[in-house]
Amino acid sequence: MAKVVVVFADGCEEVEGLSVVDVLRRLGVDCDMVGLTSKDVDGDHHIKLTCDKVVNDSLLDYDLVAFPGGMTGSANLRDNEKLRDLMVKRHEAGKWDAAMCAAPRALARYGVLKDADFTCYPGIEDECLKYDKSAKFSEKITVTDKEHKILTSRGPATAWAFAYAIAEVLGVDTKQLKHGMLYDYLADNIQDSL
Repeated sequence: MAKVVVVFADGCEEVEGLSVVDVLRRLGVDCDMVGLTSKDVDGDHHIKLTCDKVVNDSLLDYDLVAFPGGMTGSANLRDNEKLRDLMVKRHEAGKWDAAMCAAPRALARYGVLKDADFTCYPGIEDECLKYDKSAKFSEKITVTDKEHKILTSRGPATAWAFAYAIAEVLGVDTKQLKHGMLYDYLADNIQDSL
């Protein structure tokens, strides 16, 4: 079974990270919560999170590493040199990496978005493309670049789409859970409610 880790930094967008953990654990995927510098993380909306461990070399062992966004949280991810070194090694080893909202800017700064298709929170693409003009921005809800093994998403409202896309790139069947969580209902009826 696949192993996933979500990296939480102070100032993270809580719903984006916890949605991934929740969906993956419901699907039976081993999903750890890892704090960037501490097991205790203070989210952007001051929701206290307790992680399983702190970032270390074990990030290299996971099938996929996911970053939630949040302006402060993603800046903390972007600027952490230890995390950068680990993510570059992961990328060079051909492992999957995922980031949503403002967090793709961390992947861009690391050089991991080189030539990749990606999406992010509106306006963050400018910073991403400043780091690497070869990346290709899209306004889709989620973007899965299978060639470069990068998965990205837009923001808080797309957190479930991001979580399901992560499961799907790892080969997990999401159909039953999408139905049980009413995700398929939401996807089918969102336009009718607008």
